[in-house]
Amino acid sequence: MSGEAHASFVSLTPDRVLDAVEMGGLKCTGRCLPLRAFENRVYEVELEDEQRLVVKFHRPGRWSRETILDEHAFLADLAAAELPVVPPRDIGIGRTLGEIDGILYTAFPKIRGRILDELDSERRRQIGRTLGRMHAVGAARPAPHRPRLDVARYIREPLDVLIGGGFVFDGLASRYRDVALRIADRVAAPLAAVPAQRIHGDLHWGNILWGADGPVLVDFDDCLMGPPVQDLWLLARGDGEEALRARDDILQGYELFREFDRSTLQLCEPLRALRIVYMSAWIARRWDDPSFPDAFPTFRQANYWMQEYEVLVHIAETLGV
Repeated sequence: MSGEAHASFVSLTPDRVLDAVEMGGLKCTGRCLPLRAFENRVYEVELEDEQRLVVKFHRPGRWSRETILDEHAFLADLAAAELPVVPPRDIGIGRTLGEIDGILYTAFPKIRGRILDELDSERRRQIGRTLGRMHAVGAARPAPHRPRLDVARYIREPLDVLIGGGFVFDGLASRYRDVALRIADRVAAPLAAVPAQRIHGDLHWGNILWGADGPVLVDFDDCLMGPPVQDLWLLARGDGEEALRARDDILQGYELFREFDRSTLQLCEPLRALRIVYMSAWIARRWDDPSFPDAFPTFRQANYWMQEYEVLVHIAETLGV
């Protein structure tokens, strides 16, 4: 990212947020509340007609304009198929993507809902039905500028960041790298063999809001080209009995709307390993952002890396590598 855009992003003020919203002719009341977010800067803004918007300012250098528009196109397709999602709105200039001070931004209507930490079988089947419909739409056309989920992006490149940057402490770094690469070598071919399509990519329970009419899927910022199983395992993590029951409930709902290749369930644990390494590298890449050391205070401590290493070892053992 350019130094100027980065400086503007880090020091983004409510006045500049309101300026961005009003550039296309929308009128704000002046109410502007920052919302909790790490990767992007997100604000709730009130318009004079009492509508409320959630305005996302994309971190410069992360996604290109074309990549963000791929997300918008996916959301538009899902909304057209009457899926419970929140597509971006026209910001008053005939487009859904604006720019101010070198920062791209998107506005979404604010919706109400709550996050549920525990779901009964029926709600899990309801999520499954929603996923089946979402993936049917996602398979209809590609997202040409979105990344593909593969071991290069999710293990090999992140390891360069973590080991090269000295984030994993010296006594563990070589072992951490070794077990991650063994998992990568084991899963590379099976993962590449699965047809990739548009998926949410980061569908944990925190990205599902429950309202009066049921679930709403939010935050498609990490949507990508990948196997549908990626959106399944995140909702039923691990290999314990509870995770397997939850997975079965979700698939019961899913398969009412779309066939699911159950052979890809063998990818659940390897995909969990990919996410572990990738997310740690994400923190490392953002470590110069003042909000990250405060949000992840144990990241530079030995126990953080030992816990990650032990999980990776367990996954490697289940794969026989």
